Amino acid sequence: MSDKKDIKKEDIELCQGYCLHKGLVEEVRKEQPTDEMLDDLANLFKIFGDSTRIKIIYSLFEREMCVCDIAELLGMTQSAISHQLRVLKNGRLVKFRKEGKTVYYSLDDEHVGKIFDCGLCHVKEMYY
Repeated sequence: MSDKKDIKKEDIELCQGYCLHKGLVEEVRKEQPTDEMLDDLANLFKIFGDSTRIKIIYSLFEREMCVCDIAELLGMTQSAISHQLRVLKNGRLVKFRKEGKTVYYSLDDEHVGKIFDCGLCHVKEMYY
């Protein structure tokens, strides 16, 4: 990224003294999802953490595609694309449908598109 700045330890601002806001802490604690849910969320973002999978998600964000088309678009083998699609499918980020001998992939639901689009908009802000 062109304007990316490495954040150093001394760049992080800390409170000058100890000031616990118990009410705030309890309010957030009460609304906090379970550890299992947060682990699942972390795993979701790990799946998004691979550039090949992001390219596949982008492709499927645009339109439904078969493995052959995705492989051609990304300049990769069908085997490599198939492996990444398996990871995305296991993470419930993509789904498929068969039409004769052809298998078409698409994003699993509108949430996947929203997550992707939101992240892409955030990154684009850094460039414009």
